[in-house]
Amino acid sequence: MRDRFPLLVVGGLLLTVALATFLVRGARRNEFADTLSTFRAQEDGARALLLLAQESGLPATRHLSDLRVTSGIGTPVLLAVEVDGDYESDPDQTALAAEPDAGLGDEHVPRTGFNAFRAAALNSDETEKLLEHVRGGGSLVYVPWGSRENPLLDALNVKLFKADTTLPMRTLVPPQPTPYTLGVERVEARVQAYLALPENALPVLEDERLGMFAAAVVPHGQGRVLVVGAPELAMNQALARADNAQFWLSALAAMGPGPYAFDEFHHGFTNERSVVDFARRYGLHFAVLQLLLGVALWSVSLKRFGRPRPPPDTVRVGATDALFAMGRLYREGRHHGFAANLLLRGLTQELALHAGLPAHAPAASVTQGLRERGRADLAQGLEALTTEAASVGRDTDLQQLAAHAARLRQRLHSAGAARPSPSGTT
Repeated sequence: MRDRFPLLVVGGLLLTVALATFLVRGARRNEFADTLSTFRAQEDGARALLLLAQESGLPATRHLSDLRVTSGIGTPVLLAVEVDGDYESDPDQTALAAEPDAGLGDEHVPRTGFNAFRAAALNSDETEKLLEHVRGGGSLVYVPWGSRENPLLDALNVKLFKADTTLPMRTLVPPQPTPYTLGVERVEARVQAYLALPENALPVLEDERLGMFAAAVVPHGQGRVLVVGAPELAMNQALARADNAQFWLSALAAMGPGPYAFDEFHHGFTNERSVVDFARRYGLHFAVLQLLLGVALWSVSLKRFGRPRPPPDTVRVGATDALFAMGRLYREGRHHGFAANLLLRGLTQELALHAGLPAHAPAASVTQGLRERGRADLAQGLEALTTEAASVGRDTDLQQLAAHAARLRQRLHSAGAARPSPSGTT
């Protein structure tokens, strides 16, 4: 154990560094998620909203597959999910849009890393399935990003008017008492778009000074859709303000029995992971390096430091006793010839490998093979031992045979041994 102490110290240091590195990376792993993803714990994520709903007793889950199948989904919650076919009906509003990557002022959802290529928009089939789900009596929570119109809003007869994102934080109040604002006096959030609603819509939140609606419940068929034009209201940083958290608890509870399925499929998270996705998201090269490090440590651990250690006394004494017992059995039973054949067979098997023959080759074939490879000295020695083994009848004969076999075996690795030549000459 003392001889391997340096290896243990080095291995311990490497393990500590590796664990610290993976701990830091694990703590930052939420940064790979997109804005308003429930996997993102940054200020612009929605992880706090999911945890708030779960800790308050609401059946909130994450949905990791596309929305073409909505049976048993409960109430889908779409936070900053883009829709195929979106457009800007009023070019003058486009002038209010800030430069790309400007946070809430951007008309497109900010993406992180490879999610710019992986996160899919809500396609036409999914949009139709969602509307069919609502028409059949289901519920939907939709928080659009920006002010662009899309087929989902068109089906609800809802129009968006872009708000000036340079304005300070807005105070939103319920225009009338509703179950969706139970216990809510005021909500504070930055608004991206105000809503132009159909006549049968129920306003839920109204700008206290401008008198424009920022959230409403829109009936569609037998169901209803909660549309919120302030995506910042669902962010982690906003839940601590005013009655923002209470608004979400009341609104979700009034939308239906649940479960409330927060869509993560369109943020780039799926329940089908391939090796390529794993490598691209978490860095498979770190796992490969870790494997190589483990192989290197294993190979080094096979070696030991310091002088060779003698075998333990129990092993040494036991081996000696076994050797003496076996020798006595051979002497008492007069198995000298059998023992001589065992010695000759073992030596023949080892010489057969140098003669290019299989281990079970007979002594005559091995002798011929050694001569062809230029080792006539070994061939002559094997022939002599074969003749000597046939005449062994006493302990002294057997000891002499063993000594001759040992000397012949040493000549295999002697420094002056002739190198085999292809022509068969030394």
